[in-house]
Amino acid sequence: MDVRTNIPLKNFTTMKLGGNARFMTDVFSKEDVRQLHLNAQKQNLPVFTLGGGSNTIVKDEGFNGIVMRMRIPGFEVESDDIFGTTIKVGAGENWDDVVKKTVEMGLSGIEAMSGIPGTVGAAPVQNIGAYGQEIADKLIFVNVYDHQAGFVVTKTNQQCKFSYRDSIFRGEAKGLYTIVDVTLRLHKSNPEPPFYSTLQTYLDEHQISHYTPQVIRDAVLAIREDKLPDPAKLPNAGSFFKNTIIDEWQLNELLKEYDDTPHYEMGDKRYKIPTGWLIEQTGKKGQLINGIRVHDKNCLVLINESASSYSDLDAARSEIIGAVRDKFRIAIEQEPLEL
Repeated sequence: MDVRTNIPLKNFTTMKLGGNARFMTDVFSKEDVRQLHLNAQKQNLPVFTLGGGSNTIVKDEGFNGIVMRMRIPGFEVESDDIFGTTIKVGAGENWDDVVKKTVEMGLSGIEAMSGIPGTVGAAPVQNIGAYGQEIADKLIFVNVYDHQAGFVVTKTNQQCKFSYRDSIFRGEAKGLYTIVDVTLRLHKSNPEPPFYSTLQTYLDEHQISHYTPQVIRDAVLAIREDKLPDPAKLPNAGSFFKNTIIDEWQLNELLKEYDDTPHYEMGDKRYKIPTGWLIEQTGKKGQLINGIRVHDKNCLVLINESASSYSDLDAARSEIIGAVRDKFRIAIEQEPLEL
């Protein structure tokens, strides 16, 4: 493995902020992952796995360890029948490339997650989702390198303990495993309504009533292009805040004061409130705060317009969180991981 030293992490993350990694290397196989961790343990160095850098925020002090860039390839049909197809995908594959390939195969199940940046291995960590779909709905199991045991083990869907934008990999088991591949079960049937409200509105406005995986993918990409800035042109980390989940009693209190609050039932008397709507009501939409711009089309997105340090982002984030807390008595949460 080619190990590089003193690497500016802002060049490998889409927010374009943060300090340097002491060491960085790419891994292309399970054996690479094993060897890297064994060497790191001998030298008492921490290891951080980096995918596409679209969901990682780096602090100004950087990382005094080894950043392992996940590049394990692979796209293999494990089984196929009249109902669906089971596919194993390497953790280093680009997520949207995989979605595109499955759609071209006529498979449904992840087409609404088109356009999400990042690698396949990062997808289960935060249980990525969009427009009514989550990876948890189609993931059968993941193979992970167990840092303590020193070999690859399998974690089933249930063992991953998926919830809204969460899993054991960013919770109770954070730092204990490295995902090396993901196995998905997709369907051969066409997507069926009802679709997520934003998606359904687009389909209705464009008089689309015949639904295929490709039709849904095209619609989602068009919506995302309009609402989400390209990180290659405007540095950002996608949705910077999670949508907010509250209890029924909290929703009732909120509706008393703000009767136009949009909300979506999640089951178990829990409701999702669009955090972008909460931020917009505070008047922060389009504002520039310490070099960080609140996107004028989607308040969930923070754009690095002129910020030069993590501290600039930290100040902007704190101001936005504080404004929502003061107005609604709701604590909103950051979505990207921090290094």
